[in-house]
Amino acid sequence: MNYSHFIVVTNRKLCKTDYLIQIRKVTALHPHALILREKDLSDQEYMRLASSVMEICKEANVLCYLHSRDQIARDVSCQNLHMSISELRRLGDGVKDFNEISVSCHSKEDVLEALAAGASQIVLGTIFETDCKPGLEGRGTSFVSEIAEICPVPLYAIGGIHEDNIHLVMEAGATGGCMMSGFMQM
Repeated sequence: MNYSHFIVVTNRKLCKTDYLIQIRKVTALHPHALILREKDLSDQEYMRLASSVMEICKEANVLCYLHSRDQIARDVSCQNLHMSISELRRLGDGVKDFNEISVSCHSKEDVLEALAAGASQIVLGTIFETDCKPGLEGRGTSFVSEIAEICPVPLYAIGGIHEDNIHLVMEAGATGGCMMSGFMQM
């Protein structure tokens, strides 16, 4: 399988093996990028982990996005940041400090706001039902099509994306999809 249309979203709690070994394993598949999520870590723990993961990504030639922690990204010289729309609002002109700004969006309004603020990539969710958000109904591929029509930057679907359905979101206009469980447990 070609994984170049996938973004890895990390969650060390899902790993069945050593976390950094798992990161090496998934970056060896050459996905488009990796988003270092790990929201529950302290800033100090996240910074240590970010340094290790960034090195692994660099060796595999995979883009690494830090998740929301703009000051840590500056401190470790990471030029790629992923965040929610509310975090983008908080960051304001700070977006200029980064080469790539990836933003999670859940509506057309979110997408338009993210684009106006300088987003270089949109992560659109939740497309299919997912174990990460039980009970939340997916928005489906028609939502992807609607957003793809107005989105001039790469658009990645998230939520229940895996090897067997990524083609559906790509046929609807997405550049690719984000996958967490499939990568963390392979």
